[in-house]
Amino acid sequence: MPEQVHGRRPYASDPTGGAGNRGGDGRGGPVRAPQAVGRRPGLARRYGAGVTVGERIADVFGRAGVAASLHVVDVDDDPERAGGDDDPERAGGPVREVAVRADEQVVIASVFKILLVLEFARQASVGQLDPTERVLVRAADRLGGWGVAGCADDAEVSLRDLAYFAMSVSDNTAADLLLRRVGRDVLPMLAAELGLPRTRIVGGPRELVETMLADVGARTEAEFARIFPTLSDERVRAMRVLDPAHTTSSTAREMTRLLGLIWRDEAGPAPACATVRELMDRQLFWTRLASGFPPGVRVRAKTGTLPGLHLEAGVAEYPDGRRYAMAVFARTERLATRRIDVDLAMGEAARIAVEALRDG
Repeated sequence: MPEQVHGRRPYASDPTGGAGNRGGDGRGGPVRAPQAVGRRPGLARRYGAGVTVGERIADVFGRAGVAASLHVVDVDDDPERAGGDDDPERAGGPVREVAVRADEQVVIASVFKILLVLEFARQASVGQLDPTERVLVRAADRLGGWGVAGCADDAEVSLRDLAYFAMSVSDNTAADLLLRRVGRDVLPMLAAELGLPRTRIVGGPRELVETMLADVGARTEAEFARIFPTLSDERVRAMRVLDPAHTTSSTAREMTRLLGLIWRDEAGPAPACATVRELMDRQLFWTRLASGFPPGVRVRAKTGTLPGLHLEAGVAEYPDGRRYAMAVFARTERLATRRIDVDLAMGEAARIAVEALRDG
């Protein structure tokens, strides 16, 4: 596959040896680490002359023991040029991108909160709802975890604070209440409006929790917490929340398209897009995409995590004004959700891709 800095297949649309968009089901099942093709170990003493960008990315993922989808694109390229694998160059000309299994359907988990907060901000910007409207968070609303989800007592917060908690600490309770307010049927329509035909929204955090309980035969979250550690890896991987055909899912390419629209103020009124960017800037987690970039590069992003799935989408903003939308979705053999080596590999791969576009 040709490598070029200016065309749609720059560097490597699939450094995994051709498995690419034809292989993998996006699930959290057993995976094989990508291998650079035709290269001996060492890769010219770790990326000397002649090692391609695709090979570098494959090496990063291989050393972390993951299979991954990645898409990185210059935000300010003409979006009408971009197409899928069946459309190498549309009429608008070439697009600067690095793509690895970028059209594979994958679970996106909490990354969907970008779309949720965008819809909230759009409605707020046109007066459809009041962002200062108060919401009482009761015990029955809490789904566990960070933010208001972890409160021991009832708490009253504004809608805009729910959006803040949903983005900053991935608060599932806040996201569920916000989704209830903006409308559970609205997000699929928003995805269609923005040209994201493969972005599939299946309910919200509450539906995800209910599905997980049902899949393990638990009636309560406490019962789930007791049963889950006893399950085999095979049983965990069979859960519907890890299957893109049965839960909220998308592709790396569509997530960078969404980010590009937001960063260019094309996903809704400019104030709404600015709100999403501001809230993504307040995410507390930095070990994934942001970890790969030097000081001075601003990374605004949103994570997603499930057993065996490490996900993040965001934008890197350089001091010279250039901006790059990034989506990296990694799958691991081990089902642990805390893998700093995987997180750091995601950041390193994203940086390699961005640097390739900047140097091209």
